[in-house]
Amino acid sequence: MLKGIAASAGVATAKAYKLEQPVVVINKTTDVDAAKEIEKLDAAFEKTIKDIEGVKERAAKRLSEEELAVFDAHLMMANDPELIGQMRNMINTDGVNAEYAAAQVADMMVAMFESMDNDYFRERAADVKDVTFRLKCNLLGLEIPDLTAINEPSIIVAHDLTPSDTAQLNEYVKGFVTAIGGKTSHSAIMANSLEIPAVVGTTGILEAVNTGDVIGMDALDGEVFVNPDAETVERLAVKEKEYKEEKQALKVLINAKSVTVDGHEVELAGNIGNAKDAEQVIANGGEGVGLFRTEFLYMDNDHFPTEEEQFAVYKQVLETMKGKKVVVRTLDIGGDKKLSYFEFPEEMNPFLGYRAIRLCLDRKDIFKTQLRALCRASVYGKLCIMFPMIATVNEFKDAKAVFEECKAELIAEGTPVSDDIQIGMMVEIPAAAVLADEFSKYADFFSIGTNDLIQYSMAADRMSQKVSYLYQPYNPAILRLVNMTIQGAHKNGKWVGMCGAMAGEPNAVPILLGLGLDEFSMSATQILKARKVVNGLSYEQMQEMAQKCLSLDTAQEVLDFVQSEVK
Repeated sequence: MLKGIAASAGVATAKAYKLEQPVVVINKTTDVDAAKEIEKLDAAFEKTIKDIEGVKERAAKRLSEEELAVFDAHLMMANDPELIGQMRNMINTDGVNAEYAAAQVADMMVAMFESMDNDYFRERAADVKDVTFRLKCNLLGLEIPDLTAINEPSIIVAHDLTPSDTAQLNEYVKGFVTAIGGKTSHSAIMANSLEIPAVVGTTGILEAVNTGDVIGMDALDGEVFVNPDAETVERLAVKEKEYKEEKQALKVLINAKSVTVDGHEVELAGNIGNAKDAEQVIANGGEGVGLFRTEFLYMDNDHFPTEEEQFAVYKQVLETMKGKKVVVRTLDIGGDKKLSYFEFPEEMNPFLGYRAIRLCLDRKDIFKTQLRALCRASVYGKLCIMFPMIATVNEFKDAKAVFEECKAELIAEGTPVSDDIQIGMMVEIPAAAVLADEFSKYADFFSIGTNDLIQYSMAADRMSQKVSYLYQPYNPAILRLVNMTIQGAHKNGKWVGMCGAMAGEPNAVPILLGLGLDEFSMSATQILKARKVVNGLSYEQMQEMAQKCLSLDTAQEVLDFVQSEVK
C-alpha cells in the first residue's frame, strides 16, 4: 500500500495503464545551417499547434468551455512570438540545432515558474512542460501515447498527467494515480470535473507498478494498493459501493434547508474561482456563493482584465445563481499570488507586505475598474462585495469610499446600479478579529478567512513543511478569535460567514454552528455532507459544546472532545 494525496474523491479497482512518455534525448550540435534549423523549428511549432487543436477537439466531447480553456492557454503559448523568438535567436546567435535551442529555452521558462513562491504559478510550469515536451517530440519525430485509445477499464499510473493527458481520458478510465502533484494542479481540478478518483503525490508508485498490474485506489483516504489480495479487493468494493450510495443518498438534500433538529437555520454556500464553478454550487444544493475568488480572472490572463471582460463574468455568475447571494472578494493578489504582467516590489515577507486591499488602495485605477464592473453587474442578482486583508477601520472606510465613488459615477452616467449591494470584509488578520465590534459599525458583513487567520495568529507560514504542525484550526486561540468576530458582528446586527477550509470540515461544523456562524462557504462537493451534519445536530447542545471548546488547552483536546460529543 502506498500513500498519496486524495485529490478527487472516489474508490476504484482496475488494471493499471502505465503512461510512459517517449524518452527525449537532446544532443547539442554546433555549426549548423541556421536557416534550415529555423525552418525545422517552425514546422515543429506548426505540428504542435495542430496536435493541441486535435486534443481540444476530442476533449470537447467531455469537457465544458471553461475546462477547455486550458487548451486555449496552450495554444496561446505555442503561438507566443516571445517563446519562438527566443529559440530562433539562440539558433542564430549560438549556431545550435533547433532541438537544443528548444530544450534550453523551455528549461529556462520552467525553472522561472517553478521558482515562484506561489502554488498556482509553480503548477503553471506543468503547462510550459506540456507544450514544450510536445514540441521537442515533434522535432525528434517521437510519438506521444494516445490515451483516447484505451478500451478496457483502466487506472492510469503516471509521473504526472498533463492537462492534455487528462482531457483525453475516456469512459474506460476509472481513475488515476500520479507520483507528483497537488490538490490545485490542473489534473486534480479536471479529475473533479470528470468525477473520477485521483490520488496524486504518490511516492514510489512508478517503481511499484507495471502495465497490467491490478490497482486498487481509495481516493477518499489517499491510499493505493498494488496487486491487492482478495480481502482488500472486497473491502474496496464495499467502500466504493458505500461511497456511491452515500453520494446518491445526499442528493435528497439538494433542495433541503440547512437547519438543526431544534430549528436553527444556517446558510451553506460554495467557494468559486470562475463562472463554471457557480453551476457546480447550484448542482450541489448551495444556497449562495460565499466566496468568488476574482484573482483567477487576473492570474489566468496576460493583462489586467478590462471593465467589460470583468462585467461579463460577474453578470454570468449572478445570473447563474438566480437571485441567491453572491459574495465577491475584490482583487486579492500579492503574497503567494503573483501576476506575470505586473511587477511586485521585492519584500522580505510578501505575505505581510504590499498585497490585496493595500495594493488596491494604492492603485485605485485597478481597483476602480473592478468595482465599476461589479456595480454594473449588480442589477443581475444579489451582490455582496468584500475587501480582503483589512487591518484597520480606516482601510475599510477608504475602500468603501472608492466603491461609493464608482457607484455615483455610474449613476451619473445613466448606468443602473442596484441599491441593495452589501459591502463587507474578510477577517483574516487577528487585529480585525479583536476589533470586530468596531468594524461591524461600518461593514454589512464579515467573512472569516481561516487559512490566513491561522497562519498570522500562529506566526507560521502555511507553505512551510517544517512548521506545518502549527497550522491548527482547532487551537482554542483560533476558536476564540472566531468567537470574537461572530460576537462583534452580532452586537451590531451583522451576519458572519466563513470561507476558509475550516468551514467545510465535518469536525469543525459543530463548533462553528455552536459559536453562531451564520454562513459556511466551502467547495461545492462538500456542501451536501455539511448539510447532513447540520441537520443532525442540536443548536442548543452545540452552543454548550462550543463554549467548552473555548476553555480547553490544545487543538487535540478540542478535536477529541468534539468527536466524543458528536456521534
